[in-house]
Amino acid sequence: MTESHARTPATPGVLVDPLRNRGVAFTPEERDALGLTGRLPSGVLTLERQAQRAYQQMQVQGGDLAKNVYLEQLHDRNETLYFKVLTEHLVELLPIVYDPTVGEAIEKYSHEYRRPRGLFLSIDRPDDMEKTFATLELGPEDVDLIVCSDAEEILGIGDWGVGGIQISVGKLAVYTAAAGIDPRRVVPVSLDVGTDRRALREDPLYLGNRHPRVRGADYDAFIEKYLETASSAFPDALLHFEDFGPSNARRILEQYGGRYRIFNDDMQGTGAITLAAALSAVRVSGVRMRDQRLVVFGAGTAGVGIADQLRDAMVRDGADPERAAAQVWLVDKQGLLTGDMSDLRDFQQPYARDPAEAADWARDEGAISLLETVRRVKPTILLGTSTAHGAFTREVVEAMSEGTERPVIFPISNPTSRIEAMPADVIAWSRGKALVATGIPVEPVEYEGVTYRIGQANNALLYPGLGLGTIVSGASQVTAGMLLAAAQAVADQVDPSGPGASLLPPVDDLRESSAITATAVVKAALDDGVATSKPIDVAEAVREAMWQPVYTDGAAA
Repeated sequence: MTESHARTPATPGVLVDPLRNRGVAFTPEERDALGLTGRLPSGVLTLERQAQRAYQQMQVQGGDLAKNVYLEQLHDRNETLYFKVLTEHLVELLPIVYDPTVGEAIEKYSHEYRRPRGLFLSIDRPDDMEKTFATLELGPEDVDLIVCSDAEEILGIGDWGVGGIQISVGKLAVYTAAAGIDPRRVVPVSLDVGTDRRALREDPLYLGNRHPRVRGADYDAFIEKYLETASSAFPDALLHFEDFGPSNARRILEQYGGRYRIFNDDMQGTGAITLAAALSAVRVSGVRMRDQRLVVFGAGTAGVGIADQLRDAMVRDGADPERAAAQVWLVDKQGLLTGDMSDLRDFQQPYARDPAEAADWARDEGAISLLETVRRVKPTILLGTSTAHGAFTREVVEAMSEGTERPVIFPISNPTSRIEAMPADVIAWSRGKALVATGIPVEPVEYEGVTYRIGQANNALLYPGLGLGTIVSGASQVTAGMLLAAAQAVADQVDPSGPGASLLPPVDDLRESSAITATAVVKAALDDGVATSKPIDVAEAVREAMWQPVYTDGAAA
């Protein structure tokens, strides 16, 4: 056999380029022009028919992980078709392309690997970073959004190394489906600093660095180099950080948030969507934001990040900063946090209580319990970010109900196995008085003839619109005012006043919801003086910026 006979037949480039490929939607004229003559079946289908078939194919897959894999394969073949299907069935497919199914996909990433998507930056080769970004062959104005993860704290499943690229891919898919962020202008990034999961390092198929996580000065230098390189290559891009460990997430945001266009969804997004639920609750309870008393059970990065945003909302409603901070109590594994504790993290210290304040409070093995704190403080809001299943006991809920007329109770830990209390129990134990939002989807609760619809503090209600608004405004920073505006915009999309009404809107029409949120964010960026673009008609500018999953003239060229 000669060398020429051994060659593999060429595949026309457009069929392997997901950004240009239309498959059997190419017309006969387009096929001729693109060198596809005879390379596709004769039939020509519209995008709508292709989407119908793809959805049917997805439905017959055996289980959620198989559906996730199918959709990713579609994503790799034809991005327009992928987003057409995802957008039309977003409520159904959001849990497939993102939480919770993406967690399983991440765990099996190295074994299910088919083709790369995004950039893989290795701490072992930091000098390759500029060269890696250059391989994209994109200009400084060609990228709007970059999502990166070092995968230390993935969705409650912990450290999964290089598999964390899937969290970046999934997050960007939601940005596009929910808010119309142009998929041609986004980049998913894996920051591979190693993994502490020994099973991964010993897996012969594992695709990441096979050493423990690098920490300390070398890690910090790698992160700083990433920020410098990414912002230099794409100065207009929003740099989204996702699923970093608690010791790094807050520190990176605080250290670099004033210098770069950074957003951390685990801290800021979770805080803002919880704030949205709290703003809705305020409309029902009648207690002003400035007068809220907040107990946070689970004083880690997420819990304190939410506390920060609720505190800022109190200040904006008229409380001075010192008073607002004094209206927050943190409870963690060691009980109520007080200033004489030696193991407090820096971000917990502003909320630590004076030991004299709790000198006569009851203690259990030296610790002041959540129940004792609730009884003494009489909080208006109880927030759970502890992942301690069942921590909001009947006694705790009853104590909340005795201390305030309409207790606001947010057990937002997920998944279900880690939630502090199920809404049905909270409603019953509070005799229908509690205003509840959760971090998981929950079916409506029936109690004494009233149907209670439980809002889900799902970040997807907020971060896509926040990102879109940041892009449209060209904001140089994501400010506290922009976060508050996003939270208020989400809260304003629901009427919580009726019996059993939800505190948050459903995810049924995320694109419309995201457009409303983005409009509010642009206006806030203008008010805060960080906008570099100043559209005359903000709402129109937002809608014009939203990419639509359609085949457009010239897209195949």
